[in-house]
Amino acid sequence: ERPEPEPDQMLVKVNRSLISRGSEIFRRYVLEEAVSPDIMGYSDAGQVVAIGHEIVEFSVGQRVMVSAPHAQYVLAHETGSRKQAYALDDELGHEAATFLPLATSSVMWMRTTPIDPGQTVVILGQGIVGALCAQIVRERSPGSVITVDAQPLRCEISSKLGSDHVIDVSNTDSVKAVKELTNGKGADVVIECVGGNAGIRSFEQAQEMLAPEGVIHLISKYQGAPLPLDGDRFMNKQLIAGIRIDQSREECMSDAAQMLTDGRVRISELITHRLPWQQTADAYHLLYDKPNEALGVILEWD
Repeated sequence: ERPEPEPDQMLVKVNRSLISRGSEIFRRYVLEEAVSPDIMGYSDAGQVVAIGHEIVEFSVGQRVMVSAPHAQYVLAHETGSRKQAYALDDELGHEAATFLPLATSSVMWMRTTPIDPGQTVVILGQGIVGALCAQIVRERSPGSVITVDAQPLRCEISSKLGSDHVIDVSNTDSVKAVKELTNGKGADVVIECVGGNAGIRSFEQAQEMLAPEGVIHLISKYQGAPLPLDGDRFMNKQLIAGIRIDQSREECMSDAAQMLTDGRVRISELITHRLPWQQTADAYHLLYDKPNEALGVILEWD
C-alpha cells in the first residue's frame, strides 16, 4: 500500500535497499517468536514523492536515504531518531547509499577504537561491517591491517579491498598466524565483528592473539550468549564495546557519505547479488543457506 504522509512526514519511493545479514537474518531465522516487519531493514535509498506541509528541508523529487524497512514506499521524517531521511548528493548512487547506515556506524566504531599510528590492527569477521571497518580504520593510520574470516568468499573480497594480510581460518590457525605476522608480539588492537555463537569462539581467539596491553573492541551482538573472559590472560589489557565519541551520528554520516563518494570506502566488491523485490524471500534464503556465495544482497524496487 502507498501510505499518505502526515504533516511532519515525507513519502519516499524506494529504489534500492540492502539486507543486513547480521541483524535481519538472525531475527528472521533464529528467533522463535514472530518478527515485526517494521524492524526488517534499515537501508533504503529512493526519491521523495510527497511531503507534509511541515517539511521544509526536503522537496518532491529529492534523492534520499532512509533507515526504514524494506518496502516500495516508506514514510520518513525530517528529524528524529527513527526513519530520518538523509539528502544524497548527485555523486552518491542509490546502491552505494544503501550502505550508508552501516558505513556511518563503522566510522563511529573505528573512531572509538583506541589506535595509535603504526599499530597492528586485526579485524575478526569480514561480513559487510567487518569489511567496512577494515577500510575505514585506515584513517587512523595503522601500521598493518589483518583481517580474519572462515569463508573463502569473504577472504577473497577482503583481499581485493586492500587488507595487508588475510587469514582464512578454515585452513589456518588465526592465533598462530597473527603471532607470526607480528614477530611473536600479537595484535595491538583486535576488533571483533563476528558475533552470534561463532563470535564466542572468536572472542576467545581475540584474547589469545592480543599483545600485552592490547585492546579488544567488541562491535558485534551475541544474542545474550555469555562471553568467556580469561582473567589471567586479559590482565593489563583493555576491553571496550560499542561507540563512545563526541561526534554526532549526523556528522559521521556526512563523513561516511564522502568516503563512499570519493572511493575511500568501496562497496562494489561487497555486492554479490541484485534481486528484484519479488524475490525478497529468495534473497533471505540465499543469505542464510549459502554464506559462501552471498554477502551484500541488494533488493531492486524500481
